[in-house]
Amino acid sequence: MTNRRSFMAGMAAVGLCPTLTWASIGPTSYISAARKNNGAYALFGLNHEGGISFEVPLPDRGHAAAAHPRQPEIVGFARRPGRFALVVDCVDGLIRQVLEPPRGRHFYGHGTYTTDGKILFTSENDFENSNGMIGVWSVDRWYERIGEFPSNGIGPHDVKLMPDGKHLVVANGGIETHPDSGRQKLNIPVMEPNLTYMTLKGDVTDQLVLPRRMHKNSIRHLGVGSDGQVAFGMQWQGDIHSSPALIGLHKPGQTLRLLEVPDHLHQRLKGYIGSIAYSAESGLVAATSPRGNLLLLMDARTGHLVEAIEEADVCGVALRGTELIRSAGTGEICVSSEGDRVSRESYSHQWDNHLVPLA
Repeated sequence: MTNRRSFMAGMAAVGLCPTLTWASIGPTSYISAARKNNGAYALFGLNHEGGISFEVPLPDRGHAAAAHPRQPEIVGFARRPGRFALVVDCVDGLIRQVLEPPRGRHFYGHGTYTTDGKILFTSENDFENSNGMIGVWSVDRWYERIGEFPSNGIGPHDVKLMPDGKHLVVANGGIETHPDSGRQKLNIPVMEPNLTYMTLKGDVTDQLVLPRRMHKNSIRHLGVGSDGQVAFGMQWQGDIHSSPALIGLHKPGQTLRLLEVPDHLHQRLKGYIGSIAYSAESGLVAATSPRGNLLLLMDARTGHLVEAIEEADVCGVALRGTELIRSAGTGEICVSSEGDRVSRESYSHQWDNHLVPLA
């Protein structure tokens, strides 16, 4: 970490500095995990232009992260079926806490905080009972686990806070797995993915179940807009040549909308959306397919394709209005706005699946 961050940490330790915020550590806009060229894994902070602002080692491959809404602190999650989640102080780069799910559980690689940052929710697999669970952790009590509740589906992958601050949305992917079987999928013929909305205490307020013909379309990742609309990316578990639409839009109480793309592009997706982002301000949805080396930019209002961007092994994506940032396993990070490239950085790292924007 930089000398400035060490100085700020020291000032805070002796009570000479106000409570640290994200602004205290300099320009950091995104978090991403990566594999370095020496084979080690790490979490990285990235600035507005894709430059690295900090780096924290990970014991194994990471997936996504949750950023505290107020203070410079993140939780980096292991890739499924990993069991670690590391609470990292981004001021000094130190690991403040190591979270482990209860016996018979593993994390799914995602989590989200409440608006005030006092509670962390984590998506988990109760693999002995084939149930999805949401873990509840108290930030004020040094991330003590204080509860849990069912996700109301199998395989809860992504979980996000809705803009009202009172509800969660969970992507129950529908796929049963067990660590003894590695990453093998155990229930494809009978899987039933759903999108579940619930209160912060776990009471279900709405649930979207995909049509039966789409039951092999695992709902994996979520992009939530300030207007309460949820964009979700799916991964087809059947014949990739006959996959249905892979991008959906939904608002609680409304019907499902599927975003269709031209057939020649749809076939290139190979049944796989790796990450998704949605901006209510611009009305844009960005969805990536690393298997198809393709990023699709869609108009959420009309459902029409805006742009198809060729990028080898592209997966991580985030939207801030019309500004688009994407990362790839090749080490590339590109920032563009309204179709014009603003900046591009090339690293020797293999960027993992997600770019997590800070609030």
